[in-house]
Amino acid sequence: MSSDRILEELARVLEARKQAAPDSSYVAGLYAKGLDAILKKVGEEATETVVAAKNGDPEQIVYETADLWFHCLVMLAHQGLGPEAVLAELGRRFGVSGIEEKASRAK
Repeated sequence: MSSDRILEELARVLEARKQAAPDSSYVAGLYAKGLDAILKKVGEEATETVVAAKNGDPEQIVYETADLWFHCLVMLAHQGLGPEAVLAELGRRFGVSGIEEKASRAK
C-alpha cells in the first residue's frame, strides 16, 4: 500500500471495527473495553517509544512509534475523529514558529 494512503485506509478499518464483535479483533476488543483501556494502551506505547529512543536502536524506535501512532489512531476513532483532523492541525501550524504557535494558545 502506498504510504500516502495508509492513514486513510487504517482509519477506515478502525471505523469498521467499531461495529465488530469484541472477540473478532484486537481493536474491536479495545473499543468494547472503553476509553480508559484505549488511553492505557496509548500511555504504554508512549513509554515504550521513549525507552526505545533512549536505547537508540532505530529499528525498535520505528516499531514502537508505529505502535504508538496506531493506538493514537484508535483513540481518535473512538472519539469520533480521524487522522485528517490531526493532519489539518499540523498543516495549520506549518510555517508558524513554535514560539508563535504556543503564544496563540494562551489567548
